[in-house]
Amino acid sequence: MIVELSFGVAAAVMLAFMCVSVLRLAIGPTAADRAVALDTINTLVVTTMVLLGVAFGQVVLVDVAIVYALLSFIATLYIARYLAGGLE
Repeated sequence: MIVELSFGVAAAVMLAFMCVSVLRLAIGPTAADRAVALDTINTLVVTTMVLLGVAFGQVVLVDVAIVYALLSFIATLYIARYLAGGLE
């Protein structure tokens, strides 16, 4: 009972943090602020998937989270390179 409640509370906290990050993504004054907010959202999605995978006992969610984290990292590298002027 307590374990399920703690997983639910942790998922709700992650969702609240995601909402704050979406707000930062919308009002960020620079492109770099928006890129950091997007990376934060991706990190929170990965942690939420791992949390739900543990809560429901589904190993496939953890596998999907690992692949998503890898793709998110690569996308963040490309965004940073674009913002630095490396891609023309």
